[in-house]
Amino acid sequence: MEKKKVIVSACLLGENCKYNGGNNYSSQVLSFLKDKEVIAVCPEVMGGLPIPRPCVELMDGVAVNKNGRNVDAYFRAGVEKVLEKIRGQEIAMAILQPRSPSCGAKQIYDGSFSGRLIPGEGMLAKALRQRGIPVVDASDL
Repeated sequence: MEKKKVIVSACLLGENCKYNGGNNYSSQVLSFLKDKEVIAVCPEVMGGLPIPRPCVELMDGVAVNKNGRNVDAYFRAGVEKVLEKIRGQEIAMAILQPRSPSCGAKQIYDGSFSGRLIPGEGMLAKALRQRGIPVVDASDL
């Protein structure tokens, strides 16, 4: 029997790919994944952004870093690379990092860099959902 494939934000697996060079390691996520095939992704890094990098928020759907630089093309390229990586595969679900401008499944920061959260989803979460892949916020596991 083939294992179910699950897309997972690489930072949740302990990969140091966050904007600040750290990770969001989650033992709950790892425990949930023990009998599944994992496809680890970081769309921001896959799109060409460095580690570390200035933090990014979505402003009217456009990725802009805290210095005011539009980095939308990197984000969109990363989403496309993830979609290419999973093309033709049976994906059971995606477990993504909360609040991320790429991976946020329920909430994202409002674009003011003030720490205020609003309902919404990151670019990858939205693209996966639009393709019928169930998206789970890691904090909901």
